[in-house]
Amino acid sequence: MHHFRRSALAVGLLAGCLAGFGGLSLAAAQSIGTPTPAPTKTGVPASTATAAPASSSAQVPFEPLTQDDLQLLTANVQRPNGLAWHNNFLYTACTGDGTVYEIQSETGETRTYIWGVSNAHSMIVEGVDDSLQMWVPDYGENRIELVTRSGVDAVTDAVFEGPWGIVQLDDQHFLVSNLLGDRIDRVSREGEVELALDGLASPAGMALNGNLLYVANNGSTRRAVEWYDLESGDAGPLVSGLQNATGLQLAGDGYLYIAYALGTRGLVGRVNPQACMEAGGCTNDQVEVVLYTDLQTPLAGLAVTPDGRLFVHTMFNPALYWAHIPDWPAS
Repeated sequence: MHHFRRSALAVGLLAGCLAGFGGLSLAAAQSIGTPTPAPTKTGVPASTATAAPASSSAQVPFEPLTQDDLQLLTANVQRPNGLAWHNNFLYTACTGDGTVYEIQSETGETRTYIWGVSNAHSMIVEGVDDSLQMWVPDYGENRIELVTRSGVDAVTDAVFEGPWGIVQLDDQHFLVSNLLGDRIDRVSREGEVELALDGLASPAGMALNGNLLYVANNGSTRRAVEWYDLESGDAGPLVSGLQNATGLQLAGDGYLYIAYALGTRGLVGRVNPQACMEAGGCTNDQVEVVLYTDLQTPLAGLAVTPDGRLFVHTMFNPALYWAHIPDWPAS
């Protein structure tokens, strides 16, 4: 079990983009250790938890999807970075022209939503009355931004260090990972900032399941994904042996989906997080590979929709792809 330094909180696009990659440095983005063998598929662990996947007896293993299984949705965003799904639309920030684009997730129709976000690897999109607002960690500006139709405003003057991932903690607070600061901050809607967790290893994507926070450590293969109990302060390994873990999403089928790398190739895998916690952590060969791509790592965009569509893109290619997850539970 890992021991972290804990705070008080822890204890208690139509034109495409201009050239220019202003995001995560290659040294940080491609923190690849010794290459690991291709993960092998294993049966899905049985679980009785409400949010956990069905038992292995009800689950039919499938062959991982490959690049040939992916369908092109759009190639209108030259430097896409981050991906959020809301109300059948995808939102992505374009590094280069500082623009957030809105993409219809079935037709690929793409339009400019707003200009003014320098470089965002993640965002939270909320419906407010008949409009939207977005809470965005702007990696390029080292700040948290509130994006509305009226413009892009800094939420706080606090100093962040490469803000990357964001999850909603409760009605009034968010958790934001600092890739360059090895920490996670709690940020209120009013701009108050408090240290939540430090001692991490280049934390990138996060996912929240009740009081359990899952964190992708981009800077450590050994600590690829870790869990942290926000109530008790307990923490431990969830998945080890994955290179360059970036995005996490806890999907509607109860699995935790992980974007990571095998050499320079982007992959998406998944685990039953409860089963991994009960086992004291899973290893890379226990990760079920969902998708092998030919895309250069890192996979900057990862989204899984309620109807089982998987969307991915890389920082270095304008193409945004999707595929149906083969064994998605029937609605």
